[in-house]
Amino acid sequence: MIRIDGSMGEGGGQVLRTSLALSACTGKAFSIENIRANRKKPGLMRQHLACVRAVQEICSAEVTGDAVSSQQLSFLPGFVLADEYHFAVGSAGSAMLVLQTILPPLLMAGSPSTVVVDGGTHNPMSPPFHYIDEVFLPMVNLIGGRCSTELKHWGFYPAGGGRVVVSIEPFCGDLLRMDLCRSGGLIGASVVAAVSNIPWEIAEDEASAIVKAAKFDVLQKKSITVDSNGPGNVAMIRLDFEHGSAMFTGFGELGVSRHRVASLAAKAANRFFVSQAAVDEHLADQILIPMALAGGGSFTTTEPSLHTLTNLQVIEQFLPVRSLCTRVDDSIWKIDIFSL
Repeated sequence: MIRIDGSMGEGGGQVLRTSLALSACTGKAFSIENIRANRKKPGLMRQHLACVRAVQEICSAEVTGDAVSSQQLSFLPGFVLADEYHFAVGSAGSAMLVLQTILPPLLMAGSPSTVVVDGGTHNPMSPPFHYIDEVFLPMVNLIGGRCSTELKHWGFYPAGGGRVVVSIEPFCGDLLRMDLCRSGGLIGASVVAAVSNIPWEIAEDEASAIVKAAKFDVLQKKSITVDSNGPGNVAMIRLDFEHGSAMFTGFGELGVSRHRVASLAAKAANRFFVSQAAVDEHLADQILIPMALAGGGSFTTTEPSLHTLTNLQVIEQFLPVRSLCTRVDDSIWKIDIFSL
């Protein structure tokens, strides 16, 4: 049994989610202690339990310690079964983090699956639906998967109530080793600002401000009102390069001005554009598991987050790979994953 210290590195929920995903992929049991030890409220919260129970269901795992506030968990996986699944996170807990946890094992299954996940679709501190759909999954499909998503209902924090439907075709044949060390030229950039149950003008102001602040040409701008259970606001800018896409997001909330929302997204996009890295900070973290399952690869990114470095540590405990993180210059790092 693999023993995981949940306080390693960033000491948050990512350690648990990666362990769950790779346990189901490899059939290796694990135990974890000090779950989310570096958080203000340590232990399992509701959305982390949703991840545990979702992976438990798809691989008929034996689990102990799966209770709110628990700081210890053991997980003995069975066989992953491709099927039709429906998971509800509850309230505004991130549906996208549940999806990212169950995706790797279902990509390794023998036949297609369809997954419905209810919960938050556009939450601060987790990837929004549009990032998963337009940035992350295209990279997964490049490696050898065939995944598609549909946003049935938007779910903002704190009301939640979103719904996402995902179709997953498993990996087949030889998986493509990903080598993304150059982004290539910028093909185009687009901005979408969305609001729910607040004035449309807020979205329009945010979209215009992002376009004005961008250090590159923005070819498309859209401001929309969407149906959701409660008030919400998100502003997103996507950069499409020859070899992939990146996305940067600002979320509206009480006490945060529309100018601040736009500024957060625009400044992050400008920093990435100037860096000339191939992979943004968040994709660098998220693509590691599919890349490691494919046997390795490499990419350039901006300074790796503690999330990314911690994820590499966990991956190396489950898969026969090793990683190397090298600083190339002032703004670019290179991450290599090698098969042993």
